[in-house]
Amino acid sequence: MSRVPLPESFLRLPITHRALHDRSAGRIENSPAAIKAAVAAGYGIEVDLQLSADGVAMVFHDETLDRLTDETGPVNARTAAELGRIRLAGSTDTIPTLAEVLALIAGRVPLLIEIKDQSLVMGPTDGRLEAATAGTLKGCKGDVALMSFNPASVAHLARLAPHVPRGITTSAYDPDDWAPMPADMCAQFRAIPDYDATLSSFISHEAPDLARPRVAELKAQGARVLCWTIRSAADEALARRVADNVTFEGYRAALPA
Repeated sequence: MSRVPLPESFLRLPITHRALHDRSAGRIENSPAAIKAAVAAGYGIEVDLQLSADGVAMVFHDETLDRLTDETGPVNARTAAELGRIRLAGSTDTIPTLAEVLALIAGRVPLLIEIKDQSLVMGPTDGRLEAATAGTLKGCKGDVALMSFNPASVAHLARLAPHVPRGITTSAYDPDDWAPMPADMCAQFRAIPDYDATLSSFISHEAPDLARPRVAELKAQGARVLCWTIRSAADEALARRVADNVTFEGYRAALPA
């Protein structure tokens, strides 16, 4: 097992956060419409994965359906077929599978996939979502990279998809923002201790915290630095003083000439 370098496309094309969403235009985050818009614009795409009750990787951010649909309850209590019939609020789209999103992108732009923490406490996971993701990615076209806040998930990915670039989503881990995570756990994750153990090749760091010395240390060691979430051209300019690329929403990041 070894580090897999992040492809150049992830450093060249600004990355749309949860795809190119715009609720006023009926493009909901992580939706097929937002995916299509990002591809048409020529941007990279970041999406989130949750697991269905029957073990299918679904493109959806939250653990529950409440915020983004007219349904309620845990995503993992519904089958993929059931989730695929649930309309995203404010849209005609329904919740897509990872396989459906891969087909929509067809390798035309890079895809950055965040595996959402299935333990809900940043602890050990059973690896089911990681295995479903790795299985779906077999034979896919184009550039893909995988990441998670939970290092246990990244460790599963190293084992299950060793040839796919992987990284750790990282944060300032302010205890107020991460409650009820204990302060000592926040301090542990803030130090990004699992970068080498997981043979990661990049981090995606919370943008206001990019000046943290640990970020500079990893960058000096060869880590690629992405960041989240940029919401203006001015903030993008600041972030790029440290970050190799940005994940953005709410405006149109400039594409390379």
